[in-house]
Amino acid sequence: MAEISPAAHVDPSAEFGHGVSVAAGAVIGAGVVLGDGVSVGASSVVHAGVVLGAGCLVEELAVLGKRPRLRRGSSAAAVKPGALELGSEVTVCCGAVLYAGAVVGPGSIIGDQAQVREGARIGERSVVGRGSCVDFNAVVGDRVSIQTGVYVTSWAVVEDDVFLGPGVLMTNDDTMGRHPRGERLDAPVVRRAARVGGAVVLVPGVEIGEEAFVGAGAVVTRDVAAREVVLGVPAREQRRVEDAELLEHWRR
Repeated sequence: MAEISPAAHVDPSAEFGHGVSVAAGAVIGAGVVLGDGVSVGASSVVHAGVVLGAGCLVEELAVLGKRPRLRRGSSAAAVKPGALELGSEVTVCCGAVLYAGAVVGPGSIIGDQAQVREGARIGERSVVGRGSCVDFNAVVGDRVSIQTGVYVTSWAVVEDDVFLGPGVLMTNDDTMGRHPRGERLDAPVVRRAARVGGAVVLVPGVEIGEEAFVGAGAVVTRDVAAREVVLGVPAREQRRVEDAELLEHWRR
């Protein structure tokens, strides 16, 4: 049976699995699907059509399925969001906002006050840290570690097992808004198992190669080759990542 607080607001069309818990002040919209064992914290809002897989935990004051509100001419207007979908055992922490049309894979954690925009895709067992943003149509792979205060820009690709340190900032528009309407933006790509240190800036279109290492505070203005170690402003190669440093030797 579901345990629903009498102080919650639940649309009668919502579907509940076994062992669902909905706390006081929570709002569950029309057509929402809550799988077995889902828990929704106090004063969280789950908008219409959201699907939560079994065992998901939604902490207090989170908003799931928010519809975007865009300025005229926004490049995000081309995204036509459907339902927000969360896989099994996803945790959404306090104050996080997940937009309609995003997909979050099983076992992932969306940190306090983080934002996941429409059309974004996050893989399995990834973490989006406190106050970080995964912007519209960005793709984040499996087992990715996104630390506090990171901005993953729209259309960016972050492959499996990547580490993005605190305050990493990606950009995708060299013209700063003065480009033809409808032109696709040129976002960074971060390849498998690359490591990007704190406060690094990635300019539009750069690619960080597989198992590359970008030191803290660097400004990356050109592509970084696989296993290249770069430091500085602008970032320059210092050495190569040694075999003993590769992910295969550190996976637990």
